[in-house]
Amino acid sequence: MTMTKNVVYWGTGRRKTAVARVRLVPGSGQLIINGRPGDAYLNHNISYINAASAPLRTVGLSQDYDLLVSVKGGGLTGQSDAIKQGVARALCELSPDNRKALKMEGHLSRDPRAKERRKYGLKKARKAPQYSKR
Repeated sequence: MTMTKNVVYWGTGRRKTAVARVRLVPGSGQLIINGRPGDAYLNHNISYINAASAPLRTVGLSQDYDLLVSVKGGGLTGQSDAIKQGVARALCELSPDNRKALKMEGHLSRDPRAKERRKYGLKKARKAPQYSKR
């Protein structure tokens, strides 16, 4: 009896406060997020689904690998972008040749924008209390 070892590639993606751990497994192109089908988890929003699977389409492997994703933190926008970066990093682990195409499309870049912290004396990050002359 021979055991075939299933090759798994890992990638971690981050955006705002969302963190996605992505497993790339040979399969039929399914997207599973936190144990649920990807389109159901992302509320059938086409832009979120396309963002999450864009790196696979860039390298032409969208029907060859399944994506098993564990994501937490943030909202759906941050989570889908975190998944995108995680998939891109896993594809770089799969083959270093993929890196150039993914880099040119911007899939490997982490978006540094995040919510600005609140400062003391202010109501929000920049909103000051109303000025009163008397």
